[in-house]
Amino acid sequence: MIPKTTDVAIVGGGPAGLYLAGRLLQKGISCVVLEKKTETDIHSKSLGIHPVSMELFDEAGISNLFLEEGLKIERGIAFWNRDKIGEISFKTCPEPHQYILAIPQWKTEKILQKWVSEKSTTALVRGADVQSIRQLDDEVSISGMVQNSPFQLSAKFAAGCDGKNSFVRQSLDIPFDGGPYPDYYIMGDFEDNTQFGHDAAVYLHEEGLIESFPMPNGHRRWVVKTDELYQSPILELLHEFVKKRIGHSLRKTKHYMTSCFGVQQHLARTLYSGRIMLTGDAAHVVSPIGGQGMNLGWLGAELCAEQISNAVQDPGKAERHFEKYSITQRKIAKQTARRAEMNMHLGRKESSTAVYKFGVNMMLKPPLSRLMVNLFTMRGLGKWPV
Repeated sequence: MIPKTTDVAIVGGGPAGLYLAGRLLQKGISCVVLEKKTETDIHSKSLGIHPVSMELFDEAGISNLFLEEGLKIERGIAFWNRDKIGEISFKTCPEPHQYILAIPQWKTEKILQKWVSEKSTTALVRGADVQSIRQLDDEVSISGMVQNSPFQLSAKFAAGCDGKNSFVRQSLDIPFDGGPYPDYYIMGDFEDNTQFGHDAAVYLHEEGLIESFPMPNGHRRWVVKTDELYQSPILELLHEFVKKRIGHSLRKTKHYMTSCFGVQQHLARTLYSGRIMLTGDAAHVVSPIGGQGMNLGWLGAELCAEQISNAVQDPGKAERHFEKYSITQRKIAKQTARRAEMNMHLGRKESSTAVYKFGVNMMLKPPLSRLMVNLFTMRGLGKWPV
């Protein structure tokens, strides 16, 4: 059942929407999450949780829930073609989170969903198809269908967390500036048949990047750069590229998921309109190389929750609070996009020169290695501390 009224309506129940809901509920603000999907998508998608996000989870009191399910990556090993050229240790990160936590996105969503449901059994509504969103003088009116029945919900404020094709953003006529990059990848999750253990490995290869990340339960993710967007046979191509470039065979290894994807970068021209805010992929999309997109969504959701709380307490200054959120989070998103571009650029064929190799060697040594760890783990973004 969907209530008739609430403080905040959240359209979209992915990682950003669920985290926003949990934080609002902790602040004593009622909310309803309207999620179109009836079940959690078990496709792995995003994998890494960065230290800045773990610090947010510390504040929310939920970090242990993720630590119980995740795997700590404390070191990354860099190769030039097949030759090891150095490594980066996340032990230089501030305590206590001196690692990147690997956990499949579907598990992340399950944890957040359970957290929200424990705080309010009515907060999350699945199968809710939002078809109209209108702003009135003192509320937001949302209507649609849930389980073949119409619903209407009135909220003081609303947040669009409904992904890169956001219905909320389109309803507000907010431009989504940006576009695709000329970069394509194949990704697959396998049983781990390497000797890397809990270490990540990145191969900067003259024929294209290969990344290899450990996952919980003895699994490992492989990401391979390709020259075009392949549709099939994805598994066979992944086997072929990994074997040819680095001499490692996955052919007799059990696999759990394969997919191919292109890369985009977008940023909404503003992250609010009237009483409605945007966060997560509805607000910004960055390259997934470096694993910063989902974490960027959580940083935004935290700021969003802070400013919604301010607006609930002082409705007359709501626009000032929302504008502050928009300016701050857009700045953070631009910085994150540049860092993701750097990660992606290093994996392109044109970067496989002696000059780039020298530069990478320098970045893997102190004092630049500490800077690289800070950049990779999303330190120094906007208001967030270095």
